[in-house]
Amino acid sequence: MTVITLTILLFALGTGTTLTFVSSHWLLAWMGLEISTLAILPLMAQQHHPRAVEAATKYFLIQATAAAVLLFASTTNAWISGHWDIQQTSHPLPLTLVTLALALKIGLAPLHSWQPEVLQGLGLNTGIILATWQKLAPFAILTQIQTPNSPLLIILGITSIFAGGWGGLNQTQLRKVLGYSSIAHLGWMILVLQYSRPLALLALLLYIIVTYATFTLFILKNVTSVKALFALGAKNPILTTLLPFLLLSLASLPPLTGFLAKLLILKELAKQGLAPTAALAIMGTLLSAFFYVRLSVATALTLAPNTMTGTAPWRLTSTRLTMPISISTVLAVALLPLTPALLALLTY
Repeated sequence: MTVITLTILLFALGTGTTLTFVSSHWLLAWMGLEISTLAILPLMAQQHHPRAVEAATKYFLIQATAAAVLLFASTTNAWISGHWDIQQTSHPLPLTLVTLALALKIGLAPLHSWQPEVLQGLGLNTGIILATWQKLAPFAILTQIQTPNSPLLIILGITSIFAGGWGGLNQTQLRKVLGYSSIAHLGWMILVLQYSRPLALLALLLYIIVTYATFTLFILKNVTSVKALFALGAKNPILTTLLPFLLLSLASLPPLTGFLAKLLILKELAKQGLAPTAALAIMGTLLSAFFYVRLSVATALTLAPNTMTGTAPWRLTSTRLTMPISISTVLAVALLPLTPALLALLTY
């Protein structure tokens, strides 16, 4: 893929997401979602590998189905209420259809099974876009629609937390693990969305930061499986030290950044009188914490079965840009002390 083609596709990807951000009309928001979908498909299939083509085909079919349901729901809402304003959608039927369509788009359980399979068929560079950037536009629509005391969002959130934790237990491919991680984290965001939109957006931002840092470390050393983590210590001791912190931050263990969002969400759920829901969410997160700890042990405490006889790669000068990795890693590990400042921003 040439530089000009890549630039056009990335520009279209950003334009589609931005159009959805700024639109209050259902058709404009739908158009932005479709521009983003069509822009990422060539990036998915650029490797000309059967697995990549299969992943792009699955993604296209899923997104097309969700877009059709979303267009039908917005048309039904216009037929019932007489307007196309996103924030004025109040009838239960369009609201339910829109929520399910957007849940399918971002991969919430029980509509989640496509996401780990699609991520597994993609390269790490495209996978990072799918796991982070492509969540923004549907989430922006979810924050605009009015869903007061919706049991559907609570069911989707709890189901996603358990499905993400349970599905990642026996995985040996890191892209599938990150796919199930995305499902579990999105469950937490959806759980608190109807009670505190700023808190849900904060959780999304922290998820994107930690996931971006983890993906960039995997990209730097081209690590795609748990078996490859065994030899990472001999290849790069510094990355071997940093990666367990990122994985434990994804597991939401204190005192790392990932714990911040979970702590604030549990506080909000308790304030809303949803202590049983919070307890279920904590139990589901224990499943995710198990496989993150397993990956951390494989990275930091397990040696490769063979001895490396060549020149150690960590002695060679790196040719990749490491500044984004450094900034994202610091943010993904050390944001918890800034909790009072973030709380002040949420209440401002």
